[in-house]
Amino acid sequence: MVSNMIRLSTQFTYNHNYLCANQKLNRHFPSSSFRLRSKKIYSSDAKEFDESAFEAERLSLDAKARESMAQTSKRLIEAIAKEEEEDPKAWKWVIRKRVWDLMEAQNIALNPRPVHHRIPNFVGASAAAKKLSELEVFGLAKCVKVNPDSPQKQVRFLTLSDGKKLLTPQPRLRTGFFSVLESSMLIPSTINEACTSVGVAKYGRPIGLDEKIKVDLIVIGSVAVDPKTGARLGKGEGFAELEYGMLRYMGAIDGSTPVITSVHDCQLVDDIPVEKLLVHDVPVDIICTPTQVIFTNTAIPKPQGIYWEKLSPEKLGQIRILRELKSGIERETGQKLSCGPSEKLPPTAHRRHRRS
Repeated sequence: MVSNMIRLSTQFTYNHNYLCANQKLNRHFPSSSFRLRSKKIYSSDAKEFDESAFEAERLSLDAKARESMAQTSKRLIEAIAKEEEEDPKAWKWVIRKRVWDLMEAQNIALNPRPVHHRIPNFVGASAAAKKLSELEVFGLAKCVKVNPDSPQKQVRFLTLSDGKKLLTPQPRLRTGFFSVLESSMLIPSTINEACTSVGVAKYGRPIGLDEKIKVDLIVIGSVAVDPKTGARLGKGEGFAELEYGMLRYMGAIDGSTPVITSVHDCQLVDDIPVEKLLVHDVPVDIICTPTQVIFTNTAIPKPQGIYWEKLSPEKLGQIRILRELKSGIERETGQKLSCGPSEKLPPTAHRRHRRS
């Protein structure tokens, strides 16, 4: 993962009953100190929502992000070949590229293609989702957090169809934080659309870090995962780690909350060195493929919160809710939180909220 995870350097609680994981500072702040609410950016009224504008901008920004990742990947892989690279994350790009290349070469990949620099969609994604939905932990879950990528669309659909609450992040956390969807907010004909990025923007209810919510299960996408250790690699932007850390901060999850990934069997690898994983990397407890379910019994520690020292100034500059959180903590503690090293990121744009 890109080193953009965060941890609270100062431990504290405040009276929304959100206690940072493993935090021991006995300091309580008044509720008026800072409240981070996610503003309703898109109207749930379809007449006021410009779908084409939303999708055009999303695709444009995604393309810029993939181009940036492609440049990073090429630079690091070439440096590794010349034995010049000291970046502790460089080895991850070698594994990612191998899996992406394999999926394209064997035509395992599904649209959007090419799958490079994406959480890859794959043949059998719906079968993997079905196996996931048959798990006891899914059946018992009332609220499921699912990543917004294509191969997990059927997981989102099954979550809503089963009457569960669906928590899904807004695209690259650019416009806010998470959105909540429930079948009660939808009619049968709109459930499928609600599982897309456009549908989440149209029908979802944005929440902030002060939302009182309990997440029973986390589903994340992967590029590669080791079935023996539970070690996982995403596409390299680190958003799964950011989202996990913020949910830990909220008290919505803890270390016992199951983490599941759905992948193709060809994405199972055995060469992710556990000793080289970073503190913010999120391991998985269960892997669902089109052909099998694997319980990893992972011994890899899960991130305990928000690691500010791993979050670059550039990433912080792109994610408003993190800037607000950081400012709030600094204001209340009187202490400056450290940031991670600078990194080159793709440009982002402010959304224009158009009405048709």
